[in-house]
Amino acid sequence: MTDLLIFAIFFALLAFICVYRLVKGPTAADRMVAGDNVDILLCCAMILFSLFSGRGVYLDIALICGLFGIIDTIAVGRYLDKKGRFHNADSDHH
Repeated sequence: MTDLLIFAIFFALLAFICVYRLVKGPTAADRMVAGDNVDILLCCAMILFSLFSGRGVYLDIALICGLFGIIDTIAVGRYLDKKGRFHNADSDHH
């Protein structure tokens, strides 16, 4: 059982390392990928902690966190897509 807790802590630490890329990413796409990684790693950590503690509430939180991550990815992807289209349309006129 302590293995689950060790892996949960490891996933949480990896998420904090990805936060560095989220803040310092050179492009918006790098930041988006880092945000997805943070979301996935934190969900995995919560699932493992739920198995360790025997409480199902952490599974619910992990599910909600995963759903917000999907919505976030779709929203940022659409924003970046529109930004690229507007940028290309402006450059064609000049």
